Amino acid sequence: MESMPDKDVQRAYRRCAALQRRHDPTFHLATGWLPRDVRPAVHALYGFLRGADEIVDGDGRPPTPAARRAALDGWQRELEEGVACGRSDHPVIAALVDAGRRHDLPLHELSVYMDSMRVDCDGRVRLRSREELDTYMNGSAATVGRVIAPLLGVPAGAREEVARLGVAFQLTNFLRDVREDYAMDRVYLPGLDEDALAAGRPAPAPGEEVARARELFRSARAVCAYARPRTRSGIRLACAVYLRYLGRIERRGMVAA
Repeated sequence: MESMPDKDVQRAYRRCAALQRRHDPTFHLATGWLPRDVRPAVHALYGFLRGADEIVDGDGRPPTPAARRAALDGWQRELEEGVACGRSDHPVIAALVDAGRRHDLPLHELSVYMDSMRVDCDGRVRLRSREELDTYMNGSAATVGRVIAPLLGVPAGAREEVARLGVAFQLTNFLRDVREDYAMDRVYLPGLDEDALAAGRPAPAPGEEVARARELFRSARAVCAYARPRTRSGIRLACAVYLRYLGRIERRGMVAA
């Protein structure tokens, strides 16, 4: 396996950091609270996830669902080939491959992430059951938690707690962003009152999913117990913000309000 020259790798990491700074300055700021030795890896992971998101939802996305799926296939293949040979000509892939090697990241998990991105390729999304929702969130959120867990210092035996925390964030996003998702013809939460959404009215909140998200956030306690000390305050802060979102939904009993 051939590795890239260090100067090329560092240039690739800087490219990923610039992507994060431009597209998600809040997350970029939060990444700055992490220990210095893991920040480049987080930038690289963001770069890969952003690349998939641009294929599915970006302004310059491929024009048809089939073309978007083909582009996702190509993006996944670039990562797999980069991991296999230890290098890549694409700066984002090069940075992520290096991060995976340095930190022993389970990059194979990202193939499951890409499966969830393929669900969004058609534009119209309707998840009809808890099973479909859980499958989607395992790809879109739990897998990212498993990849990032080593960067937080969480031991292998506790990494499913990070995966569950990722699902808690994703489920809360779905509850918070019902109206925005519906505007893109996407309904991720089974059983929502689409007639209300179509009429521009709030819809009753799915109480079982609100309760499940709150329960999943309890995983944060285990994550903080295992995580590196310098990462714990950021985890707690993110959980506090999202629990406030949940609290507002619980008080209203409505989503898209």
